[in-house]
Amino acid sequence: MKCDVDIRKDLYGNIVMSGGTTMYPGIADRMQKEIQALAPSSMKVKIVAPPERKYSVWIGGSILASPLHLPTNVDL
Repeated sequence: MKCDVDIRKDLYGNIVMSGGTTMYPGIADRMQKEIQALAPSSMKVKIVAPPERKYSVWIGGSILASPLHLPTNVDL
């Protein structure tokens, strides 16, 4: 894994699946097994597959694009 050593534990422990292709049956278990095999043996891998993950990307984008997140003092 090519990232800062200090954040690896957090990254391995907080993997969130999102998007339509993650809806295949058994994909979360498969990802768990494959990532666990690649991770150091002492590392805890946690895969989160929320039921609404098919739309998670769209929901996140709509939240970021909402007027509450846009700057108010922009000179065009």
